[in-house]
Amino acid sequence: MTTMARLIVAVFVTLAATRTTATETMDAKIRDDSDLSQFYQLLEASQVANTTLTYRHVTVFAPTNRAFQKHNGTTKNLVLYHMSNFPKTIENLGDSISSELEGNPPLWVTRKTGTQGEEVYINNAKILTERSNFQSKVSVGGDVKTQVLHIINEVLEPVRSNSPEIPIYNPNAFEFLNQSEILDIGAHRVRTFRQRVTNMNKADVFKADGRYTFLIPVEEGFKPAPRPEKVDHVVIDGHVIPNHVLFTAPTPDNVPYQTLAFTDNCKVTVSFSKENDKVFVKSNTVVAPGSDVKHPTGVVMAEIVKANIPVRNGVVHLIQRPLMVVDTTVKDFLEEKEDGPVYKFYETIRDFGEEIMSTMSHLRDVTLFAPSNAALAEPGVQKILQDKQRVKEILNLHYVKERLPLDKITNKSVSQKSSPGKSHVGVSTAANRKKLYFNVVQGPSGNQTVTVEGGGVNATVVTANIAATNGIIHIIDRVLGVPYTNVLEKLMTDPMLNSTYFLGQRREFNEQLNDTTKRFTYFAPRDYAWNVAAVSYPSTSKKLFMPEFSYHTKQILERHLVVASEPYSMAKLKEMSQNDTAFSLPSVRGNLKLRVREHNENDKHDENAIRPETFVYQIEWEGNWIRVFRPDVECTNGIIHVIDGVFLKDSDVRVTGTASVVSLAPHLIMILIAKWLL
Repeated sequence: MTTMARLIVAVFVTLAATRTTATETMDAKIRDDSDLSQFYQLLEASQVANTTLTYRHVTVFAPTNRAFQKHNGTTKNLVLYHMSNFPKTIENLGDSISSELEGNPPLWVTRKTGTQGEEVYINNAKILTERSNFQSKVSVGGDVKTQVLHIINEVLEPVRSNSPEIPIYNPNAFEFLNQSEILDIGAHRVRTFRQRVTNMNKADVFKADGRYTFLIPVEEGFKPAPRPEKVDHVVIDGHVIPNHVLFTAPTPDNVPYQTLAFTDNCKVTVSFSKENDKVFVKSNTVVAPGSDVKHPTGVVMAEIVKANIPVRNGVVHLIQRPLMVVDTTVKDFLEEKEDGPVYKFYETIRDFGEEIMSTMSHLRDVTLFAPSNAALAEPGVQKILQDKQRVKEILNLHYVKERLPLDKITNKSVSQKSSPGKSHVGVSTAANRKKLYFNVVQGPSGNQTVTVEGGGVNATVVTANIAATNGIIHIIDRVLGVPYTNVLEKLMTDPMLNSTYFLGQRREFNEQLNDTTKRFTYFAPRDYAWNVAAVSYPSTSKKLFMPEFSYHTKQILERHLVVASEPYSMAKLKEMSQNDTAFSLPSVRGNLKLRVREHNENDKHDENAIRPETFVYQIEWEGNWIRVFRPDVECTNGIIHVIDGVFLKDSDVRVTGTASVVSLAPHLIMILIAKWLL
């Protein structure tokens, strides 16, 4: 063996004695993965990191190259914040793990259930499970060291100082507040909130060990001047969520978390929501009647302007304005922040309906149903915005001249009526003869989904009860009055029209309602009408829903459906019935002879109605006046009028053979109307 060969063998023996692995080394694994090249450059440049990989137990959280491309901060000393000397697989990660950065600041662990199973996050970075849990063993002087690699989709960012002479690596939330001027938090300042914390003797809340989420308002959010004084000890507690470290990526939308201000008399929760690239927090204050006049009930919304700042006792989010403080009008809320959650709606009002904004500003009690920015961006809505007069009508449909908090809407929604015939038929809006209708759907876990219908459009309330000094704002996910479903789709999804839709499935009657080349006017009986028929004439009603009588059922429904060159609104039908004269419409079953009137119907029976009604439409068919429960439900290919009766004759349903004629007498409709009027 040559001298050179002996030397090579000796080197390998020495290396094997100090550092051997049964598998690929951690260093080689990171080096050979082209998607980790930027992280490997940082690793190579750090002597401490290289020593750790050579001689110690370690867990490495390696960001991908794409993560570094999205990262716009400095990378100095960053690599040590991505390492821990505790080797932990995904399964063994606890609530936190100490990093190797000076001061050993913790890395916070969050687990959540996603569409593909459990997702695990380190601070705000998601562990890419399928590429993680790589393990290697390193022998150092006879001791075996375990090393684990996880790949993450974001660069982990510790708290940094702007001054190299004053490094701050592991502050608690109060130290963060107290030294914020020298921290790298951009142009944001938190001096006023810090003063309020000190003046209210709440420093201990921010010093406490444990797991917390701290929401800290920035300086700009304390204007106008009286606002700082409203931030008392209760409001400060309302900015702290105990027992949860909530980073924005893993935190679910619209899940309420109790704050330190959750007590017997005043219960304050905070939830998060995301819209496009923005994250908002919402405080919801519920005050026991007569117990706390300083802190009004309602929701206050603020954008997170700098998110996910890790501290020793949790995470800090800098927010646009204080939570819980209600000192702005409805108009102020709309104007408050460009690119806010409903700013496009504000721009629409500003451009097309300045008088509407003026009217709302002078109202002492107003409820605004404000469509989200995404709702305004829909192509169908953008097309409507070219028609200035139409836009004004649509805008008026979005506000009500009274306060309608969610609990009032929920208690009186159409899904919870104890007496359907005597319930309110809608809430009048600022639009002429236009009303809003509400429905509440109970979820399996007790949560509620509240919908509002206006002009035929069914929108979901995505953020409720935003409090203003002169009213309430509910953010909805669609623009009311701009239809996006055809007659069939509306029939399928309307909770009041289940029976009419079910019967129309027989003999393919409903299929024609999908035709966008035709214009339909459908007088659709709501479920209430069919239910009354079932009580008064159980035998006949039962047969209507039996498959063998589908031919008769189809004939009955054809009488309710008009196909013409244009749909007929109730205003148009009333005009056709001037001087109390009857007129004919071309229904699928032949001429449909009707009269239309407006009936003064001040609802004095329902003292709990959201808003008493004065006038409702009625239609006369075959000598019977039938109430129009919801007129003018607009669709892309027609209009639905939801009615309280069914167009039936004695001869409509017959049983052949030995059975006698089975009919629904016209006076059934009279019974229905009489029951409602009682």
